Amino acid sequence: MNRIAAGPLGSRLALSARSALIIVAGAVLMTLAAKAQIPFWPVPMTLHTMAVMAFAVVFGPRIAVSIFLAYLSAGAMGLPVFSGSPERGIGFSYMVGPTGGYLLGYLIASWLVGVMAAGKGTSGRLVAMLAGMVPIYAIGLVWLALYVPAGQLLAVGALPFLLGDLAKIAVVAMTCAALPAAVARLRGQSE
Repeated sequence: MNRIAAGPLGSRLALSARSALIIVAGAVLMTLAAKAQIPFWPVPMTLHTMAVMAFAVVFGPRIAVSIFLAYLSAGAMGLPVFSGSPERGIGFSYMVGPTGGYLLGYLIASWLVGVMAAGKGTSGRLVAMLAGMVPIYAIGLVWLALYVPAGQLLAVGALPFLLGDLAKIAVVAMTCAALPAAVARLRGQSE
């Protein structure tokens, strides 16, 4: 009798352990993505957006949001996980600084993209990721307006990054289209 009862419990514990491992590994990868500097025009880009979109498309909203919350928690505790940290601050001082709105936008995009991309093909995932850019830029720009004059807002907080973000979305969409079995397997393991 104990063996039968332990079966579902053991499966749930294994799934929980696997999910926890994915979340921790995702937060580490998110940090590496934030720290990566890729030469690009007109400004160097990080891989932050790519990581947010990839986690949402591959793992769905629950795991993607959990990864980003773990990443934010590490940053709030003072670990230098954010792009430009520790040079531009750490902890809450960084999180409420000029890029704080983008961090909140990434969190919302993690959920939105995960929900919209679930069960969709390449074009549906692409639409989901483009929709995910809306809260990132909208909240990011509203928050940035506390630090930058309105006339310079788009030139400082959006236009230099749009081309790079579109390229990153295209890479995620093409990778998921090229490796559908791997994406399905990863998604299935995290649910």
